Amino acid sequence: MTAQELRWGFGLNPTSFPLLQRLLQAGLIDRLVLPPQSIDSEPSQELFSAGGPEAAGASGDPDWHRATAAELLAAEWERSSAFVAIGACGAITRLIAPHLKGKDQDPAVVVLDPLGRYAIPLLGGHGAGAEELSLAIAALLEGQAVLTGSSSGQGHLALDSFGRRWGWRRGSGDWDSLMKSVARGGPIRLQQEHGNRRWRGLDGASTLAQPSEANSAANGLPLRISAERGEGCRWHPPCLWLGIGCERGTSLSLLQRCVDESLARLGLAPEAVAGLASADRKADEPALLQLAQLRGWPLRCFDAASLAAVAVPNPSEAVARELGTASVAEAAALLAAGPAAVLRQEKWVERALRDERGAATLAVAQASEQWAPGQGQLHLVGSGPGSLDLLTPDARRALAESTVWVGYGLYLDLLEPLRRPDQLRSDGQLTLERERCSEALQLACQGLNVALISSGDSGIYGMAGLALEQWLALAPGDRPGFSVHPGISALQLAAARAGAPLMHDFCTVSLSDRLTPWPVIEKRLKAAAEGDFVVALYNPRSLGRDWQLGRARDFLLEHRPGSTPVLLARQLGRAEEALSLHSLADLPLEAVDMLTLVLIGNSSSRVEAGRMVTPRGYPGAELA
Repeated sequence: MTAQELRWGFGLNPTSFPLLQRLLQAGLIDRLVLPPQSIDSEPSQELFSAGGPEAAGASGDPDWHRATAAELLAAEWERSSAFVAIGACGAITRLIAPHLKGKDQDPAVVVLDPLGRYAIPLLGGHGAGAEELSLAIAALLEGQAVLTGSSSGQGHLALDSFGRRWGWRRGSGDWDSLMKSVARGGPIRLQQEHGNRRWRGLDGASTLAQPSEANSAANGLPLRISAERGEGCRWHPPCLWLGIGCERGTSLSLLQRCVDESLARLGLAPEAVAGLASADRKADEPALLQLAQLRGWPLRCFDAASLAAVAVPNPSEAVARELGTASVAEAAALLAAGPAAVLRQEKWVERALRDERGAATLAVAQASEQWAPGQGQLHLVGSGPGSLDLLTPDARRALAESTVWVGYGLYLDLLEPLRRPDQLRSDGQLTLERERCSEALQLACQGLNVALISSGDSGIYGMAGLALEQWLALAPGDRPGFSVHPGISALQLAAARAGAPLMHDFCTVSLSDRLTPWPVIEKRLKAAAEGDFVVALYNPRSLGRDWQLGRARDFLLEHRPGSTPVLLARQLGRAEEALSLHSLADLPLEAVDMLTLVLIGNSSSRVEAGRMVTPRGYPGAELA
């Protein structure tokens, strides 16, 4: 991480430390600064700046330091990306005022109240990302982001910042004039040539997705989404991959000239470059590694067999004899750019000028829409049983940070109050889990943050396993980030509603034979009965599958008394929630459907005072 990417957190008194720690642990800030014992004391002798941003603070922890807020801002303002401040807005405003340069130069500043209830993007709401940071902080702390910008207040897209959520980089243009014109209701001329077009389905893009006569007016300000450079305000999707082959020891200046002149000749924007690609024999080439680091481009390297399998217009027998593949630049560019990529430039040879060494070939491939797996993230989100009160902070934050929510319509309906106008909802059908996983993964490979949503916990009868299988089937370099965010399962909520039925060993069994053969389910039921487990039955009964629950009851009755308590929990966590206690022998099978969880006690479970309890030990056991 460079100094310019650092996000600092500070407070105006020592009581801010616990809140700052939470932000640090969650990765929302990279460093925190604590004030000296008194805010009015002389400047601290333990200045973090004395040893640079890597110097350890008083605790020996390199992530936090002691200094006044004024000392921090003076040392780090121009080379940091964001500051999160805990204190009064007025006090923070006075502290940052001497450092303000302009909206295109200043970092983001987010102000929190001491309890973390409100996150306010005080400075750099769009361009510097303060609004996005405020939303992430509010989701983590279960607070509220107070957004006062014109676009946010009206539920419209902020045209100068929304593209970042779609994996794009902002290019040239008079963005300030564009935003002022849009705020006054002025016309724009929208043109998109490259990149994912699904953003037009956003609620906040409704006036852009269906251009009015004013929007298409010839005198409107231009907004263009393209890999091309040119006039007007431009967003550049990550759709270009540069394939490079070079002699050993080639100079960095030669590679830089080759890239810059090729992009300029083609009229392509450097901001549209998703990364570099080459042969695995070049993975340690110093100039290639330096170029990737200087430009912030990932480097993907492919083995000779993978490159040789790609059809290219300019194969070379000499390269084939040397490397085992007839092409490096063209084949690597096409492979890295993903499915259905095309060449924008066939291989171009660049030779050394004076004081340079080596030679290089460069090819430019364009993805079908956009392709940047390294910057995408697939979040497997467990949304809980249904109530937003039961959504975990981790899941809430993943939802806040995701551009697209993919899930079954009913689950998305329950989360709808949390969705913003700049987040896209993609509804899927109940039985098409594989298709939902594929869609979410494809979007993440394009460089987006995507939430794939399951009810309950994503890792318990949810989407996590299927999504992980599809993710593992991708080549390692084509895999986006993958993270699972747990949710409260129906089993947990049912147990909480019932009392304390899970105080001893328990298991879950799904009675659906759509994916598991019934003989296997029957074997598991018999084992659970013989083992005297507390049993939770998922998917217990449907219109087309109405006999399995009766069979399960009969197996369990062979090993535990008919008086064993059973909880029927229907529509848990939702407005229609209904709970009822029964005995195993008298279980009303017809009252059970697919929205019901059946929780069956073991031989020692009992109901008392309307509560279901399973003792922690069996009769005769002694608890230490």
